[in-house]
Amino acid sequence: MLAAWERAAGSCAGSRAAKPAPAALSSLPSPPAADPRPRGRRGGARRSAGGAARRRGLAAAAAAASGGWRRAAMGTAAVHLLLLLGLLNAGPGGEGRKGWRRRGPAARERGEAAAAAAESFPLDFTAVEGNMDSFMAQVKSLAQSLYPCSAQALPHDLRLHLLHNASVTCNDGSPAGYYLKESKGSRRWLLFLEGGWYCFNRENCDTRYDTMRRLMSSREWPATRVGTGILSSQPEENPHWWNANMVFIPYCSSDVWSGASSKSEKNEYAFMGALIIQEVIKELVGKGLGAAKVLLLAGSSAGGTGVLLNVDRVAEQLEEMGYPGIQVRGLADSGWFLDNKQYRRTDCIDTITCAPTEAIRRGIRYWNGIVPERCKLQFKEGEEWNCFFGYKIYPTLRCPVFVVQWLFDEAQLTVDNVHLTGQPVQEGQWLYIQNLGRELRNTLKDVTASFAPACLSHEIITRNHWTDIQVKGTSLPRALHCWDRSLHESNKNGKAPLKGCPIHLIDSCPWPHCNPSCPTIRDQFTGQEMNVIQFLMHMGFDVQKMAQQQGLEPSKLLGMLSSGN
Repeated sequence: MLAAWERAAGSCAGSRAAKPAPAALSSLPSPPAADPRPRGRRGGARRSAGGAARRRGLAAAAAAASGGWRRAAMGTAAVHLLLLLGLLNAGPGGEGRKGWRRRGPAARERGEAAAAAAESFPLDFTAVEGNMDSFMAQVKSLAQSLYPCSAQALPHDLRLHLLHNASVTCNDGSPAGYYLKESKGSRRWLLFLEGGWYCFNRENCDTRYDTMRRLMSSREWPATRVGTGILSSQPEENPHWWNANMVFIPYCSSDVWSGASSKSEKNEYAFMGALIIQEVIKELVGKGLGAAKVLLLAGSSAGGTGVLLNVDRVAEQLEEMGYPGIQVRGLADSGWFLDNKQYRRTDCIDTITCAPTEAIRRGIRYWNGIVPERCKLQFKEGEEWNCFFGYKIYPTLRCPVFVVQWLFDEAQLTVDNVHLTGQPVQEGQWLYIQNLGRELRNTLKDVTASFAPACLSHEIITRNHWTDIQVKGTSLPRALHCWDRSLHESNKNGKAPLKGCPIHLIDSCPWPHCNPSCPTIRDQFTGQEMNVIQFLMHMGFDVQKMAQQQGLEPSKLLGMLSSGN
């Protein structure tokens, strides 16, 4: 964040033309009136050496800012920024208070290069602890408006880079690649693995190639992509990762990011998902990843499972390349599948109808798939397919992983042969759906960091509405921020997770969409939005019978459903 302000000061200082103040500043509070009393008479806490040092630091910063920024017609923004930081430092507590202090990434880099480095604006977050999200949103909006003089000048697009190593390819032999948006000065990197099912034999891979060629070839990939959700550059859409280096790795290997076999006369298709990730890491090291502090390997659906399969391997690769200090973490979205029995068993004909256990069994042989060694050792030879299921591989992982999973995942229901086609579900299907939620909830009970809403959906972290979903009053971006902070604090001094900052969030209500923040459901025939009661009725939910089973009056049950309890 401070890196963005420093870049703004440097890039805007030379501009002589007057520019209007950014619109983002209009929402900031007016500065308080100056206190006419001498500084030495404003309270005992402010007479401390620490308070004097902070005042000197702010005065020096104000003096420095008043030169370049004022000449660039950005003085108002700088004053607002300094006032925000001043209010933060002037908060209650005195010299004995505990503080969480940050340094901007650019300042840290200069500090490592120099023999002696000073911190830029030491921040004490306890002063605004009760309203942290609001404060950070204002500061980040301000930082973005200052870089580099206009928020509109930010590079929003991720640009395509095909791999230099032409031997690492997509299914059809075309070069694999990645999309990159660099954030100069940031030491945080987010690598996202795309999802999109899989294929496990020649027949269904041929069908996939005919109908979903983008997921098997790079030949028609666009030159740029716009990041959304956690890949967005907009602070209001992506509150805590908006200024990271963003990497989107398209899925073109159809192997759940596990394959290690090239195309040949014997093999019509290449399956090189695991090798693509390794090659992308090699190239990114030369583009600044080597100086990273944190690398978050994220993914959705098959990409989420790919995170579980590859996060430790990425950490080991970076260590072998001479970068042991990079903190590698995982974020698995909608990739925590169950190897449960299908609602109605069918023959393994295609990707959709084949039970996931059988599909992975066949696929891992067809792809020459590789799994982490620590997980592989837990099972007999030939049973490596178990490592594709989250609750089995998670206990073997060394890197911290945050798991995001809908309790009623649409892809899980699809492979379990529960098809919600708009017709009322049968009682057996309804019981199966409820039991699925219970089973999934049980597999997450020992996962340290998790976010599991009771919704019927699939994938979330790259959706632009990902900030709207809440579990127990906490949004997903907030939970990820708490997880970040807990890892920072535990690395620093081994403390327990921060109070008031939850990271284990699992809905307890038993029905799909009993959480009122779930994504909107529409009637597939009329297109009209449905509330939770309409949705459950649409699925054949029997209020009288369910109320009787729960020992409730029907009216009370309806009230609970309406409020999301």
